[in-house]
Amino acid sequence: MISETPSVSQLSEVISQAAAPAFLLGALAAFIAVLTSRLNRIVDRTVILNGIPDDDTVRRRLKADLPRLMRRAVMMNRAIFWAVIGSIAVTVLVIVAFASAFFQVQHERGVAILFMVALGAFTISLVDFAREVRIALSEFDHYA
Repeated sequence: MISETPSVSQLSEVISQAAAPAFLLGALAAFIAVLTSRLNRIVDRTVILNGIPDDDTVRRRLKADLPRLMRRAVMMNRAIFWAVIGSIAVTVLVIVAFASAFFQVQHERGVAILFMVALGAFTISLVDFAREVRIALSEFDHYA
């Protein structure tokens, strides 16, 4: 059972400690929006290219871009996945911080591990995003 309700000073300390993860969560949400927007553009382009009939000799060459678009879509999907994993880790971190204050349990190691997991997932997401941007900018675009 709960022996004592946390004091206002304990809760204010937890709230102040949750400020950095809250900013990280906001950054991850904005980053996921950017990734989703890029993925939507890739999917739209793929749908358009797949709609070109094979007997259209003028535009058939544009379909050569499909494998590149598929690689980009896979990287965007992976980047979104890792950004969501990072967001979940940050959310769990904040929940653990408040629950541990409520139950008066030491939480420093758990919070540190969750923060490292969140940053690691964010890093993986950024790497996949960078790889996708590199492909988008450096490889030949067949419709140009």
